[in-house]
Amino acid sequence: MSTSAPLPPEALDDWLVALADGLGLDPADVPVSTLLDVARDVAHNVARPAAPLSTFLVGLAAARNGGTTADIEAASALATRLALAWPTEHSEADR
Repeated sequence: MSTSAPLPPEALDDWLVALADGLGLDPADVPVSTLLDVARDVAHNVARPAAPLSTFLVGLAAARNGGTTADIEAASALATRLALAWPTEHSEADR
């Protein structure tokens, strides 16, 4: 059942625990704020639909590189750098 009402912040924590448990992951290993920052930067600088795709790719790249928190941070940093440069690079390519 879907709802359009905003959820309280603790609902995100509950969702993280449920999904991580279902996927066999430790919720403590998920840098939530880093991933949310990537999603925000991509949504604002590239396109809103690119946000979930980007966080998926960050997770996939991190997993293929070892899956540590440092791997997630490195992939997130790259995604953020690309997203923040996107409007400038994209508009220059259109000239």
